[in-house]
Amino acid sequence: MVDKFSTSKDAEAIAIEALVFVASDPELLPRFLALTGIEASAIREAAREPGFLAGVLQFILAHEPTLMQFSESSGIPPANIGAALRRLPLGDDNHQSSI
Repeated sequence: MVDKFSTSKDAEAIAIEALVFVASDPELLPRFLALTGIEASAIREAAREPGFLAGVLQFILAHEPTLMQFSESSGIPPANIGAALRRLPLGDDNHQSSI
């Protein structure tokens, strides 16, 4: 059986879903923008850059409560979110955890 999160296209879809999740949360979006240094008006442009989608998943994975909220709302197990990260350009496991 093929893991449905095993292709880079599927990984991109998960990261885009994560970006929508972050963008729709009034507490997460300002935190994401502050940590990345991206202006809200520049998200669309930044999303075209290699590594941006990996950065979104790294943001989700770095904070367990956020990870669990996204996992629950999307129905995607946390392990699959980590697997999706590794399928994206610049998507390695070298992210810092936050409190």
